[in-house]
Amino acid sequence: MSELSTEAPAQSAKPTIFFDGVSSRRRQVTLALGDALEIVEEGGTPVRWTYADIRRADSPTGVLRLACTAAPPLARLEIRDAALAAELIARCTRLDEHQTSRRGIAKIVGWSVAAAASIVCVVLFGVPLAADRLAPLVPKPVERRIGDAAEVQVKTIFGRSVCEDPAGKAAFTKLVNRLRDAAGLDDDSMTAGVLPTPVPNAFALPGGKVFLLKGLLDKADSPDEIAGILAHELGHLKHHDNMRGLIYNGGTSFLIGLLFGDVTGSSAVIFASRSVVEASYSREAETAADTFAIEIMHKLGRSPKPAAELMFRITGKEGGSGLTNILASHPLTEDRLARMTKEDRPASGQPLLTDKEWQALKLICGSGKI
Repeated sequence: MSELSTEAPAQSAKPTIFFDGVSSRRRQVTLALGDALEIVEEGGTPVRWTYADIRRADSPTGVLRLACTAAPPLARLEIRDAALAAELIARCTRLDEHQTSRRGIAKIVGWSVAAAASIVCVVLFGVPLAADRLAPLVPKPVERRIGDAAEVQVKTIFGRSVCEDPAGKAAFTKLVNRLRDAAGLDDDSMTAGVLPTPVPNAFALPGGKVFLLKGLLDKADSPDEIAGILAHELGHLKHHDNMRGLIYNGGTSFLIGLLFGDVTGSSAVIFASRSVVEASYSREAETAADTFAIEIMHKLGRSPKPAAELMFRITGKEGGSGLTNILASHPLTEDRLARMTKEDRPASGQPLLTDKEWQALKLICGSGKI
């Protein structure tokens, strides 16, 4: 096609479509290629696009779709005639200037790698540090609300309600109160209950909530065995380990979600919720909770060794299989068992429960083995 003057419209075998970016009306137009591109609609005012301002837009095969930097952002010109498109392309010297060059791609890749490395560093170092600093600062009302939400999930998994046998509940309350007083916890900052499930475990939730599972109670031979494990959980509460884990898992999951495209951070909610039930504390947190349990049992004139023996009986027989096994949140090593044995002392305090109370506690859920 020969070069046309400003006044001569370019004839096209196929219709040329124009959207002015203001309305959604589809306009059939002709083009005049002169010192600038003129878009002419019959009965309308011509629209002029300077060639230097014209840019290529994404389009399907067989269509040249153009935009103009000086026109409204949604303005588009669609040319279906190959000859007309080729002549117009020859005049638009900056048609693909906005496309990313190899150098630009390399720059984007470089910044993406740097961003990913930054997220990894934050996950490995920043989030744990933030969790350590923030956990003790969470207001108690907020922590209780988190604990209430977690309790609903826990009861859905392990039993809708706590065991309520009156005599067993009285014995359990007595045991918990003695541990709580020795630990120096406020009367209104802790609640405890037994859930009717055969899983042998115990765990703490945010907001001062401690749950003992019936499976662990069934395997216990004495109040001291249960008391040592409950004292360990009180140690986690005292040190804010559950809130620290919640902040860490939620923050880490959110950042990993960003790294792999979960921009809503929905995985953070899932992983944080799971972390409440499947608590996995650091070696330092477990050691500190053990130390706390040892101190509490010594204050009561009792030995911490029976609790370690109970865990050994369970892990020795069952091999620690399953996420809800006691090993999931209380990994028992020979070093820990040796430490508890080393701290063994002859009983100097009163029994934590009478034989009758112990039997009542074993039957708190209505049935069990004594």
